[in-house]
Amino acid sequence: MQQSNYLIRKVLFGLVTLAVVVGFNFALFRILPGDPVKAIARSPRLTQEMREKLRVEFGLDKPVFLDLERLKTGDVIGAFDTQFTAYINALLHGNLGISFRSRRAVSEILAERVWRTVVLVAAGETLSLVLGITLGLVAAWRRGTRADMGILLYALFSWGLPTFFLGIILLILAQGLLPVGGMVTPGLKPEDGWVYWTDVGKHLILPTLTMAIIYTSSYILIMRSSVMGVLSEDYILTAKAKGMSTFRILRSEALKNAMLPMVTIAALNLAYTVGGAIQVETVFSWPGVGRLMYEAVMTRDYPVLQGTFLLLAVAVIVANLTADILYSVLDPRVKAG
Repeated sequence: MQQSNYLIRKVLFGLVTLAVVVGFNFALFRILPGDPVKAIARSPRLTQEMREKLRVEFGLDKPVFLDLERLKTGDVIGAFDTQFTAYINALLHGNLGISFRSRRAVSEILAERVWRTVVLVAAGETLSLVLGITLGLVAAWRRGTRADMGILLYALFSWGLPTFFLGIILLILAQGLLPVGGMVTPGLKPEDGWVYWTDVGKHLILPTLTMAIIYTSSYILIMRSSVMGVLSEDYILTAKAKGMSTFRILRSEALKNAMLPMVTIAALNLAYTVGGAIQVETVFSWPGVGRLMYEAVMTRDYPVLQGTFLLLAVAVIVANLTADILYSVLDPRVKAG
């Protein structure tokens, strides 16, 4: 019963957060400077009348939140015939809209791009987690030694590196050694089988390395702190007194109990990882959701911006909800709180 109440509270909180995100998602991109119609139709031959037709076609002729003129005349229902209500109605029907730029369904565009970002984020997160846990464990075990100081210096240095700056540096250093842009060599197709996927793997190396270097630092610091706390516990001293080897103590006792904070930080880091993916995809021209968002900002493509932002926000909310559930399973004391 207690666990059910805990899960219900977390799900309700996630739904409220999602509702706030939807409203923020709609408003955020409409306060950006610039006219989307002018960004789309740059032809000097386009008349004002044609521009107005484009506004009507994309629903930009309607008020944003509330039609005050209709409200003054007593037309309450008509006053809510706005861009916001149209957006909410479309979402409820599973429609993310039509891209201003390409005239294609946003859901179709996202379906093409999302797996590429998932591959990049998964590779970067996996590598950073493995390195972070390993180095953090070594730093705690060798506390106060040169190894510990070296790992800490690396963590603090990489913590302060801007993602785009590191990406540019790696891009320059890898010239002639690794592919530095795009996802695959032009001309190769999935039908080419192993050759195609090997080439994709080569293009993935630099973006993955960039993300791993940036996000390993937080995992190192959290893991080191957690393991040091666990190693000071009485049961660790008892294990040492029983003659257990250091490796066995670290693997069976310290690592298991120190992983609780890592579950939380991994989920919370997803938001930063996704944000970093936008910069990484832009630097390395990786054709994922981050790159799509950058292109949409440049062209004021509201439907694409809203769709990508909503997708990323939902991913973060689901990740945090999953972390809460896992944490409650790993540590029953959480449910009581």
